[in-house]
Amino acid sequence: MNFVKLTLMCLIMSLSATATAGLKRYPHPNPDMPFSLATQVDNIVYLSGQIAADEHGQLADNITEQSHQVMKNIKSALNSIGLDMEDIFKCTVMIDDIAQWPDFNKVYVQYFSKGALPARSAFGVDGLAMGSMLEVECMAHKRRM
Repeated sequence: MNFVKLTLMCLIMSLSATATAGLKRYPHPNPDMPFSLATQVDNIVYLSGQIAADEHGQLADNITEQSHQVMKNIKSALNSIGLDMEDIFKCTVMIDDIAQWPDFNKVYVQYFSKGALPARSAFGVDGLAMGSMLEVECMAHKRRM
């Protein structure tokens, strides 16, 4: 009976270790934020949604400037964990006025190499953090472990 209990306990412990072995969390630079900057599972990095707040927490009042700020925030977040824009393979765009989607697209494409655009989804939403006009979350491939 003790052998069965010991075997079962070893199995549970090894499964627990395996479940977190490929998991890494990158803390948000602001410790008051209730989420990680990114989470990595094996070689996939899930970047938390980035809004258009600048380093002072301010938001521009138009979609073009906010779009540039979001993309700069994405680039900065990726760089802080050893990645760059070319590592992104999927983005999800949330925009509070879908009629402004073409304006966002004009800015978005400037941040990627020609022919290297990630897969993407976009949808209109009703309300984003801090009153941002858009939020973009990304998934990236970390080749360098």
